[in-house]
Amino acid sequence: MPTPTPAILVLGASSGFGEATVRAFAAAGYDIFGVHLDRAAGLAHVAEIVAAVEAHGRRARFFNVNAADAEKRAEVVDQLRLEIPAGGLAVLLHSLAFGTLKPLVTDDEKEALNQRQLEMTLDVMANSLVYWTQDLVRAGLLGRGGRIYAMTSAGDRIIWKAYGAVSAAKCALESHIRQLAVELAPAGITANAIKAGVTDTPALRKIPGNAEIIESALARNPSGRLTTPEDVARCLVALAAPGTQWLTGNVIQVDGGEDVAG
Repeated sequence: MPTPTPAILVLGASSGFGEATVRAFAAAGYDIFGVHLDRAAGLAHVAEIVAAVEAHGRRARFFNVNAADAEKRAEVVDQLRLEIPAGGLAVLLHSLAFGTLKPLVTDDEKEALNQRQLEMTLDVMANSLVYWTQDLVRAGLLGRGGRIYAMTSAGDRIIWKAYGAVSAAKCALESHIRQLAVELAPAGITANAIKAGVTDTPALRKIPGNAEIIESALARNPSGRLTTPEDVARCLVALAAPGTQWLTGNVIQVDGGEDVAG
């Protein structure tokens, strides 16, 4: 009996780290399943990504839904059960970048982060990892040998303007990864957070003061440039290979030495 083609599910698959990961894993021989949320104007680019996956002879199945919506998540998981054999989901990547960028305290309360915005940011960028993992494990899709990765950032501890809610979400995300690593170890599933260096993505461009963030990263990165989504995607492919089963519960720096250089 032929070995089934491994599959990856990418949450946030249409841009940035998610898109680069889709392309890299397709080239490495994985079938691709992606969740993204795009309006009509962005769907042409999604079609380009699908075509790139299929050019490698791999399947591409994308769902244009809100990954933080419980009903939509259930619908996607039900569909995945029809299209992926039990235990056939080799990798889950959480790369959702949708949150509110506002200061915590301002003189005008309308300009400050409110409760709904804070809770939404934490739910989308952190808690959704737990809910997807729960459903995928219970559905029998993510089994022994499975890998879970979640994208965090240096903003988990460095203060960037208006990044407070997202910073809190990144800290929660890293905590969820540690907890999942311990709880899923008996099932042979690993969980690690990936902390990329400063990367010029659409998400970064939305952060106030992004030009200063880029300038600072360029000045201190000993590799002489910013991290790229492709740098991270290539590392993820390598980490998903056999032989890394004992690597779990970590925050892994993928930044060309940016963090340790100060």
